[in-house]
Amino acid sequence: MIRFSATRRWALKLGATAFAAALTLAAPLQPSSAASPQKPVKIGFSMALTGGLAGAGKAALIAMEIWRDDINKAGGLLGRPVEFVYYDDQTNPSTVPGIYTKLLTLDNVDLVVSGYATNMVAPAMPIVMSRKMVFMSLFGLAVNEKFHYPNYFQIMPAGPHPRSDWSAGFFDIGMAQTPKPATVALVGADAEFARNALDGARENANKAGLKIVYDKTYPAATADFTPIVRAIQAEAPDMVFIASYPPDSAGMVRAINEVGLKAKLLGGGMVGLQYASLLSKLGASLNGIVNYDFWVPEPTLKFEGVEEFLKKYQERAKGQGVDPLGYYLPPYAYAYLQLLGNAVNAVGSLDQQKLADYIRSHTHKTVVGDVTFAPNGEWSTPRALMVQFQGVDDSGLEQFTHAGKRVVLWPEQWKSGTLHYPYAQ
Repeated sequence: MIRFSATRRWALKLGATAFAAALTLAAPLQPSSAASPQKPVKIGFSMALTGGLAGAGKAALIAMEIWRDDINKAGGLLGRPVEFVYYDDQTNPSTVPGIYTKLLTLDNVDLVVSGYATNMVAPAMPIVMSRKMVFMSLFGLAVNEKFHYPNYFQIMPAGPHPRSDWSAGFFDIGMAQTPKPATVALVGADAEFARNALDGARENANKAGLKIVYDKTYPAATADFTPIVRAIQAEAPDMVFIASYPPDSAGMVRAINEVGLKAKLLGGGMVGLQYASLLSKLGASLNGIVNYDFWVPEPTLKFEGVEEFLKKYQERAKGQGVDPLGYYLPPYAYAYLQLLGNAVNAVGSLDQQKLADYIRSHTHKTVVGDVTFAPNGEWSTPRALMVQFQGVDDSGLEQFTHAGKRVVLWPEQWKSGTLHYPYAQ
């Protein structure tokens, strides 16, 4: 078992501003000793262990450690033990370039993977690209649209056109109703993820022939969402697509219930409504919302190995202050390492180009199902689920461990129930 040492300061000065920030802010968490006489395969990454995304980042790290322990128990990679070298990016994108520079120039890691979320994935790209490394990405929305990097692979099932695929299910569900919705409101945070999601929603709305009656972002520091919801209500949209981060999502749900928003379909891109903490807090106020998700305990989503993984995760998560269920991010944090590790053993080498070629040309069995990549490194087929909260009460978290509370509506292949429509009733 690998133990991690306490913080020590880096002394080297490389000159770059971002790296200097990382020297000051990031807490290096490196192995204190190597128990095996074999040279380990070192996998480097940043992770949000403090700051706004720390809850998800810590949960992802637990999942990654489960994979590391599983693979080491099975003989490691290329017969060598796997060791992690990682640093806290503090949910601060400015620390990320420095962290990946250090991982690749001083720590000399063999493989790199991304930290969690779009804002942390994008700043690592130029560093990783300069070394021509394979880069497995953990929930970066449309990041590679800017870089066109052939060795980038995204584990989030957004699809080959991530901006528009992200919200395609929401609009498909709406336009299948009778009578068809005619108007839509688009609202989201002024942040990279939300802007990307809104760009896609705008494209889907136009394609569906919907009239956009409200289209605005709000500052990331917004705390009171009631004026925003009242402004949307004044436009009386049939559909409301929301792209928000966890604190905003909670604020929006509370404001929507307070105002009594009368939309027929509502939700779409609300990050946080997958987290155990918000599920418990928001309870019955979630009913009727249709929102994206990636895994829920519905009978149509019993992928091989996922339930075994979740048992391990839930045991390790006890007392760690993280999501106790682990349905949202942890299976994918396990899967992106599972996929990379399988590629290493299949290729029989750490040659980055051979690994990239293998990953690109094969279908991969993982705990989140079969994964095949499109040429841009996104999933070749979208599988961002649209689920609807149904029959939720205020009894707490346990109810969400059973089928029927987050019913899968889209894609059709994974559907587990029918839409309750319209939302306002």
